[in-house]
Amino acid sequence: MSQNAQDIVAAEWAAVLAYGQDRIDPVVPRTAYGHPSLRTLFPMVSHGVLYLSRCTGYPWTHDVGTAFPQVAGGYRVRRESNHTLIGEAATVEEAYELIAASLPEGCGPAIDGTPGDL
Repeated sequence: MSQNAQDIVAAEWAAVLAYGQDRIDPVVPRTAYGHPSLRTLFPMVSHGVLYLSRCTGYPWTHDVGTAFPQVAGGYRVRRESNHTLIGEAATVEEAYELIAASLPEGCGPAIDGTPGDL
């Protein structure tokens, strides 16, 4: 990861980790950040869900799994790029274990750019 990309990712993680309950359940980004392979990806939050991208620029990648909280409890982990259900998890910890274990091949630290630069 270039120093610029590393700085951009670190700054965005700092912002996301500081979000309150009104934006996202704080345990979600803390759990994701606990995985070394996930903390090098670019985080963003929308509608209470944490998304991770392999690039810092829009449009972000959608090939990293996303944990969607379910009304009845637990999480459904999906890859939005191809609408693949990766699995279901009872806990946030299990959900991010699934995401870390199912990263796209060659997935490394986020780059400073867009999907076309990958």
